[in-house]
Amino acid sequence: MQTDRTPSPADNLAPAGHPASPAPGPAAPGGPRRADAPFMLTHPLHVVSLGFGSGLSRLAPGTAGTLFAWAAFEVLNRHLTVTEWGLLIVVGFFAGIGITGFTARKLRVEDPSAIVWDEIVAFWLVLLMITPVDFEGRLWAFVIFRFFDMVKPPPIRYFDRRFKSGLGIMLDDMVAAFFTLLVIALWRMSV
Repeated sequence: MQTDRTPSPADNLAPAGHPASPAPGPAAPGGPRRADAPFMLTHPLHVVSLGFGSGLSRLAPGTAGTLFAWAAFEVLNRHLTVTEWGLLIVVGFFAGIGITGFTARKLRVEDPSAIVWDEIVAFWLVLLMITPVDFEGRLWAFVIFRFFDMVKPPPIRYFDRRFKSGLGIMLDDMVAAFFTLLVIALWRMSV
């Protein structure tokens, strides 16, 4: 003998013939993909977009990517001239538009937090522009940059919302780098 279940108020929200809540199971084929190590290793451009794994951090991936940028700058700065840094940053920005856009499309998310190439290139610009500076100066640059990148005060928020895909991903962090450098310049002028 089959018994009918007692109807609930949620049943009124579902269209006729459809359950109120879907059965648990795998995500829909068109839904967002998870950024993890297996995904990252499916394509070399994902490795770059995800900051060589730093963007896979479950806790503050943007901060992890910025820390990676700082560490990479310390290592590479021993071998690169200012001109070579400038070229790396310009190429990294323009290539990053395509690279991060490709990874975002594969993840099916407009601006995934795991994509940190934008933080890396932008923070390299900050470090290049303030060098030479001691550890404390670099630490303050890190804190100021993370503030602008996380909070996105106007006009950074405008660029974040107005521009989409790889350009939007890369551009808002470069604007955050500009404001970081502006704050540092104003601070230096006032002391």
